[in-house]
Amino acid sequence: MPKAKPKNSHDTLSFSGVADTITDTIKDVVTLPVDVARAVHHEMLEILGKATNPLKTEFLAKDLLQVIIGASILAVPVGFSEKSWRLGGELPTSHIIALAVISVVFIGTFVYYNYYRGTLSEHWGEYIKRVLSTYIFSLLVVAGLLTIIEVAPWSTDLALTIKRMIIVAFPASMSAVVADTIK
Repeated sequence: MPKAKPKNSHDTLSFSGVADTITDTIKDVVTLPVDVARAVHHEMLEILGKATNPLKTEFLAKDLLQVIIGASILAVPVGFSEKSWRLGGELPTSHIIALAVISVVFIGTFVYYNYYRGTLSEHWGEYIKRVLSTYIFSLLVVAGLLTIIEVAPWSTDLALTIKRMIIVAFPASMSAVVADTIK
């Protein structure tokens, strides 16, 4: 039986047209999971970047509260230690000053690597504010603690009180700067 001729060119299906349509459909189906995976990967990189690189350049009230609580964490056990009270009377003033300088350098280094690496020139003022605030508020927490437990003779021996504050503030400021990194 003879084949019927197509009435017009729209009724004719060419093999190459069908093959192209099938190929395009297969490409779309195959690349869809890859496109979704790329989008998910991009979102995960953004989330991980925010979690592992917390650039907080401003020193806010929340940060101050974290510093105070962090300083208290180590100020309490060290401040209650009779050994630290005796060290205040035994160590020469030059060693106490060196301990204060080392504290500020440690805080500055930690703050730089956690917040301002690569952006210090843009945020110099905030950097200085964060470092000094961390150390000063650590000293204030220690001063309060030593006063409460009555080992800070403010009126009779101010030099001894300041030495004890600096000794106890060394570990207190370290815990304060670490607590400041908590989100």
